[in-house]
Amino acid sequence: MVRVSSANAVVASAASVAHLRRPAPSGYGVAMAQSLAQSERQALCNLLEDRGPLAPTLCEGWTTSDLAAHLFVRESRPLASPGILFAPLAPVTQHAMERAKRELGYGGIITRLRSGPPLPLRLIDAQMNAMEYFVHHEDVRRAATGWEPRDDAALDAALWTTLKRGARVMARRMHGAGLELVAPRFGTIVARSQEPRAVVTGRPQELMLLLFGRAGAARLEIDGPEAAQAALASTRLGI
Repeated sequence: MVRVSSANAVVASAASVAHLRRPAPSGYGVAMAQSLAQSERQALCNLLEDRGPLAPTLCEGWTTSDLAAHLFVRESRPLASPGILFAPLAPVTQHAMERAKRELGYGGIITRLRSGPPLPLRLIDAQMNAMEYFVHHEDVRRAATGWEPRDDAALDAALWTTLKRGARVMARRMHGAGLELVAPRFGTIVARSQEPRAVVTGRPQELMLLLFGRAGAARLEIDGPEAAQAALASTRLGI
């Protein structure tokens, strides 16, 4: 796991964050006002500013500084980003993250994230970043005590649409059992059609977190034969 390399540098950048002013939405933010990716991006940037660079996240071993650097490298350093998915290249990605923290500082990274992805990725922002930014927003929200799921019908509806497109891909590594996702008032998605079948019930927000490996931080009901539940528990879900 990537860790903060210099506590002094991070603490110094924390001081600079205290003076940041959140810009009024303009340009890219206005153009993408209806995009789940963009609304979650702005909400996460606000929360990162509020929590500071040393706050915990649900990503094991990562502080908010690490998480912000991860998102920056993923979007803005394409030659270094393959290490996010391929373990042998992880040192390359880690080096790029540490360099971004040194050169831009925590506040600078947040400013770059807030402005949106560079071209040509901006053209596919909605498809590429809706799930990513929602999940990482919750990684920061739910790492603190006293969190509650967001009471946001529009968010649930948007996530349900995204789940219908991506659930089968994210459950593709599950073997020996099937998986059915149930969201009251929204419907059912059969992510894996095998039997026996695990049936997971929850709001779209919670089901999305399940499929990204955050079941321990989600409010879910999991039913079905023990073998199916065991298969689900042992599966590495996600992209």
